[in-house]
Amino acid sequence: MEPRTSQLLGRLSESATIAMSRKARELKAAGRDIISLSLGEPDFDTPNAIKAAGIQAIEDNFTHYPPVPGYGEVKQAICDKLKRDNGLDYSADQIVISTGAKHSLMNVVLSLVDPGDEVILPTPYWVSYADMTNLAGGVAVTVETGIAQDFKMTAEQLRAALTDKTRIVMVNSPNNPSGSVYTEEEMAAIAEVLREHPRAIAISDEIYEYINFTDAHASLATQPGMMDRTVTVNGVSKGFAMTGWRIGYIAAPQWIAAACTKLQGQFTSGASGISQKATEHAMNGGAALAADMKAAFLQRRDMVVDGLRGIDGFEVNVPQGAFYIFPDVSALFGRQLEGGAIHSGQDLAMYLLEKAEVATVGGDAFGSPNCIRISYAASEAQLQEAIRRIAGAVAELRA
Repeated sequence: MEPRTSQLLGRLSESATIAMSRKARELKAAGRDIISLSLGEPDFDTPNAIKAAGIQAIEDNFTHYPPVPGYGEVKQAICDKLKRDNGLDYSADQIVISTGAKHSLMNVVLSLVDPGDEVILPTPYWVSYADMTNLAGGVAVTVETGIAQDFKMTAEQLRAALTDKTRIVMVNSPNNPSGSVYTEEEMAAIAEVLREHPRAIAISDEIYEYINFTDAHASLATQPGMMDRTVTVNGVSKGFAMTGWRIGYIAAPQWIAAACTKLQGQFTSGASGISQKATEHAMNGGAALAADMKAAFLQRRDMVVDGLRGIDGFEVNVPQGAFYIFPDVSALFGRQLEGGAIHSGQDLAMYLLEKAEVATVGGDAFGSPNCIRISYAASEAQLQEAIRRIAGAVAELRA
């Protein structure tokens, strides 16, 4: 039998974050002392009250097929959360619960994008956005930002990128991989441009909402005229340390919610009922359940920023959310190492893995090859040791 896979599969690349994590695990299994700062997963456990809700759901026999878009009471809890935290009025038929926010995003892209449609991706972007676009037959249009503008797309850049073929504009705040957070004023400027292009739908990926070190979180859908043009994507993985529970959701115009429900009904059906009932408790508890984790991340951020700023060739800003640092390392390009030279963030990430035994992710995968992503979802002791090792490895590069 010919071992041939589909052309569709050929349009996908492996997730760079997952690939680096796998490489780090392989080296660990071989006896190497690897510090892994590559995966986007909180190093905290799910709060006990949420776990208790999941256990109770088992006792209450939420173990049968759930409705495709989610249980009504869980969707209502999400509506209540959106009203309380974001000032957004949604009804339950505008909510679709899926198996993680990645699943939610894929549902929306496949429901809206036809071959040839353009999807605007401000760089740096989360690694899966481009492959989701490719899978749908769309065309990824990148808008390049950099550390000088805090890795945030300006309204002027968006206006220049929009065309009659634009179908989706991706906005991710707090951002993965940069940790940048758009202000209310910046969201208002983006909304003003989007209102000029009625065919374009905004996807506002707010999965890191509760890990935000600013005074307030700005949701794009709150801007005048944008609620009917915006799909808000969120979930429980990051803010509640519930990555393994696999729950994401959208809040969207009803016609988009119905389209995603139709699609999901043929792919996965409903998400785990046990996880949904735990999510209901998380939605009702809100940001208070994430407060201790957020405070720990803020303390780590400051420590890692200070440490990285002391390394030659690292340009570091101060991210206002998530749990990543995204230093510009282009000053190191051209420096020599045994067997070659550093030409990109990916080159540096591989060098740091082999030489320093620290796993990071090259910025190439995020559309920003001048950078690397460092997750500070690790203990302070591990982070301090990782910084020491990185500094030593960089010092050995020859100019």
